Amino acid sequence: MLRKMFIVVVLAGLALGSLTTPAFARGLTPEARACLRTPPVQFQGTIVDAAVATPAFSTLVGALQSAGLVSALQGAGPFTVFAPTNDAFGKIPGPVLQSIVSNIPVLTAVLTYHVVPDSVGPRRTTKVREFDTLQGQSLFLSVDDEGPRVNQSNMTCQAVKATNGTIWIIDSVLLPQF
Repeated sequence: MLRKMFIVVVLAGLALGSLTTPAFARGLTPEARACLRTPPVQFQGTIVDAAVATPAFSTLVGALQSAGLVSALQGAGPFTVFAPTNDAFGKIPGPVLQSIVSNIPVLTAVLTYHVVPDSVGPRRTTKVREFDTLQGQSLFLSVDDEGPRVNQSNMTCQAVKATNGTIWIIDSVLLPQF
């Protein structure tokens, strides 16, 4: 009788544990699992307002202004923006960055490749997931032991939830195929 009760208690514990840890996260490191459970920071304003309020996005904001995309990203959404930091833009060699910024159609293609017209994120990713961008090509979202990634770019664990979408911070600029 005691043995049966012990088995029932163990099985109940395992069942509860499976409810608190998503199946896809069970094979990940504790750090990666913790990353996926990090709640987003709430921001009262649009994703553009959040980017403007964040000094690390000043290059991105300037590029959005140059491409005339600010008003589009202030719309109702939902949008998911994979936002490269100033350091991410700094990884692009100067002449290449200058040629992107000075060519508005190319700049627009690069920037809209960072935007998914939906609410997406790594928290429910069980394998590589594909999402269409505003630019028209797809991005690939995945999670491994090092955390979430979009294409080959690392994503931070901390997202920013704005009134019209979510910003995920990434460590490199995503480039579509031209």
